[in-house]
Amino acid sequence: MDSRTLADRIEITDLLTRYATAVDDKDWPLYRSVFTTDAQIDYSTAGGPTGDVDTVVAGLTEQLGLFSRTQHFISNIAVELDGDTAKVRAMFFNPMIVSPGKQFTCGGWYNHDLVRTPDGWRSTRLVEDAAWFDGLEAAFT
Repeated sequence: MDSRTLADRIEITDLLTRYATAVDDKDWPLYRSVFTTDAQIDYSTAGGPTGDVDTVVAGLTEQLGLFSRTQHFISNIAVELDGDTAKVRAMFFNPMIVSPGKQFTCGGWYNHDLVRTPDGWRSTRLVEDAAWFDGLEAAFT
């Protein structure tokens, strides 16, 4: 593996970390920095918003307001580099706390289409593929 490939993989991993940090901190300027201005985002498999960054930020602001705390763990990052573009599939595990004693977990995959920009790697498309939920109903009763 050459040094450019290693650098790209590190930068892409940093992008995914920035994504998780932004969602958990509800830091919408940081969240926006993960995406291109014309990015399309789809959280529909988890009942979340779909659309451009502005639409999705509005939806996430409302939905994540239901939780006192969230954590997004991202692992098993598979990167397919092709020059200035990349496809990434990464697993996620998310504990979501509604209130003390009321929580659920979920897991699945994030699928990103990335492009290299003058400001670094950015996502042009994110599709969440939610695979499972545990404790969802009990967390909201």
